Amino acid sequence: MQYKQAIVVRADLKLPKGKLAAQVAHASVDAATKTERKKFDAWKQQGQMKVVLKVEGEKELKKLMIDANNAGLVTSLIIDAGHTVVEPGTVTCLGIGPDSEENINAIVGKLKLL
Repeated sequence: MQYKQAIVVRADLKLPKGKLAAQVAHASVDAATKTERKKFDAWKQQGQMKVVLKVEGEKELKKLMIDANNAGLVTSLIIDAGHTVVEPGTVTCLGIGPDSEENINAIVGKLKLL
């Protein structure tokens, strides 16, 4: 079985590249640390496949989180502290998985790459 992680970002925020990279890293690490050890180890051994995708706004991001949670996937919703670019409490991105590529694709398969 092939494992994969998805990180979904809000395109409407138009974050600077550095801020965007930091938010994606937060989502990836946090979701990975919540994943059961067996899945995490398999994903890590396979090269930690990730895909970074985009949605238009917070509403779509939260709907994805609900869909992923309902499918039994680990999620991590990143809410920024607001020290730099965005207001405190701004939802920036969502980490999903790692989990089987099939399970991840069932949730995010129609989204566009960032």
